[in-house]
Amino acid sequence: MKEKSLLLIKPNAVRNKHIGHIITILEENNFHFCALKIFRFNRELAEHFYAEHKGKSFFENLLNFMMSDFIVAIIVQKDNAVQELRDLIGDVNPEKRKPGTIRYLYAEGITENAVHASDSIDSAKREIGIIFNTENTENTEK
Repeated sequence: MKEKSLLLIKPNAVRNKHIGHIITILEENNFHFCALKIFRFNRELAEHFYAEHKGKSFFENLLNFMMSDFIVAIIVQKDNAVQELRDLIGDVNPEKRKPGTIRYLYAEGITENAVHASDSIDSAKREIGIIFNTENTENTEK
């Protein structure tokens, strides 16, 4: 069953001109693009998107980083999209990143890790709804 997931290309990857490289990696891994958007987080949107992290020690730094420049949001689709995208982006921890993953290639640390990808089907629905202003985005296709 086809799933949709959300990928965000974060400000450091945008500033360092890695958008095209990351899109190429997605295409080479047979992800279908359903939507693409370039935007900037304001504080309200960033707090809503990262609400699960509110109260954690890194929350303010994360928000400030995510508001620091433009972001590219891409809705991707394919069979098992959520897990395959998570595998493709790699681990948030630099010591655990596998060669060839997007974060291995383009991340600059734990927070400035180049990309975000939804971690579950439910998260994908929620995140796509927030970024693309849709309330009931379906995540599967028959």
